[in-house]
Amino acid sequence: MELVVIEPLKRRHCAECRQGPLPRHLLEFNAPVCLDCADLAHLVYLPRGSAALTRRAREASSLWAVVIRFNRRRKRYERQGLLVEEAALARAESACLADADARARRRERDAVRRTSEDVRFTAALAAAILRLFPGCPPARAQDIAVHASVRGSGRVGRTAAGRSLEEGAVTAAVRASVRHLDTQYDALLMAGVARHEARAGVAAVIDGVLACWRSQTERSGYEVGRERR
Repeated sequence: MELVVIEPLKRRHCAECRQGPLPRHLLEFNAPVCLDCADLAHLVYLPRGSAALTRRAREASSLWAVVIRFNRRRKRYERQGLLVEEAALARAESACLADADARARRRERDAVRRTSEDVRFTAALAAAILRLFPGCPPARAQDIAVHASVRGSGRVGRTAAGRSLEEGAVTAAVRASVRHLDTQYDALLMAGVARHEARAGVAAVIDGVLACWRSQTERSGYEVGRERR
């Protein structure tokens, strides 16, 4: 079980010594406790950023804690780094310096491999789009696939369903593209229309474009979208 230390967004004072406001604290029985009272003040902070350094410092430290902070925009707690023993951090830094060249070469190989995988997946996604929507212009299918499959974007192409090229995920990617490029959806949002109302307002246009592309018509989906607007 991990020890968890919180970087609070609001002013907090220790429930035991009343020290505060606290830059970091633990929760004990739902009450904030400072690192001094929690016997963690001797640990040093290692911010996130280097996976190898973090892993080695954690392995070398007999006592460590995860530091988290609440992200208001994403509405979730996110890791900020670790608190580890100073000697453990020093050993980890030495180990990372010793094999820095080897890790750099491995990162380069991994980057090349990921790029090749991404190119293959984007091509497979574009092909899946054209199988489901044969009337979709090939260039548009390619654009949709590139946008939906950006690594680390969180878009539908990076989900498990998207990676498996499931019909629902592929359709969702196409539908999102049509919503933004072939309807007044973005303009409605800019005008202050609520998102769910804006989506409802353009749903018929999207359905028309998708139906056009499914029917293998040679007529451009762009033209259908413009006429319906």
